[in-house]
Amino acid sequence: MDRKLLDILCCPITKRPLQPLSAQELEALNRQIADGQARYLDETVVDTPLDEGLITDNGSRIYRVDDGIPVMLEERSIPGSAAGRG
Repeated sequence: MDRKLLDILCCPITKRPLQPLSAQELEALNRQIADGQARYLDETVVDTPLDEGLITDNGSRIYRVDDGIPVMLEERSIPGSAAGRG
């Protein structure tokens, strides 16, 4: 992800800065998705694994990045606990 874009993005819910998910966090989240345990904020089951994601600096929310584009919709955020944080 472009560093300049990352520097200006913030969470629409918490207004916190975002950082890329670490490989370990991404792996933990994708395990939760594979097990059918990860849910978006709107309670919809996350059914597609992430290749890339952004997490708030306090670990409260995760946003998918699809084809290099962050999906910054409040209802499509994932609790940070799904990646072992938050």
